[in-house]
Amino acid sequence: MKRQYRWWIGLTMLGCLWGPLSVGQTNNDAIQCANLIFGGIHTSRCFSDEFLSAVQRETTIPTERRFRTVKLDSEELFNYPFVMMTGEADFMFTQGERENLKHYLESGGFLLASAGCSSSAFDRAFRREMRNLFNEDALERIPMDHALFRTVHVIEEITLEHPAEPAFLEGMQRDGKWVVVYSANGLNNTAYTQGCCCCGANEIVNALELNMNILVYALMH
Repeated sequence: MKRQYRWWIGLTMLGCLWGPLSVGQTNNDAIQCANLIFGGIHTSRCFSDEFLSAVQRETTIPTERRFRTVKLDSEELFNYPFVMMTGEADFMFTQGERENLKHYLESGGFLLASAGCSSSAFDRAFRREMRNLFNEDALERIPMDHALFRTVHVIEEITLEHPAEPAFLEGMQRDGKWVVVYSANGLNNTAYTQGCCCCGANEIVNALELNMNILVYALMH
């Protein structure tokens, strides 16, 4: 059972030593975040890591500027406090991935997931996998007055590139903390990627600020 505490001790120290975020404070232990390989072969090549640099610039939290690519069914997963997954296609977790993700989330890990370019195929697959792993009501809407929308930037609304109806985030809680945050609209922030775009499909305009807030929430709560 030791594997689930590899990074938890470090995060506990961050919370104790730093408390509220204050500009100018430094720490040599940079937070590393992971980009998952899931469903055997799926991974994201178009989710911007710019928010990692932005968090380091605007808060006291030292972060590595690039994602590490990690297999969902690997022991290495438990080295990372924050992991993300996105895509535009249908997928299915392997049994090993299901078991690992469930244990990871129940051990204090955090997952950010997004349907790239608001893909309905990815959205259906992600909801199905969450139901299979947990229950029919695994995902619930996160209210806009929640602290998650106030950690670094005050976010009053989620703005879509092509608004049709109000956008929102969903998630799953454990012991009063959100351990999964999911967006059915693209959080990829492709303005900061190379060779990637939604090409007329939908994406969240203020994704950079949202991703910053989500990361800081995950690390400080």
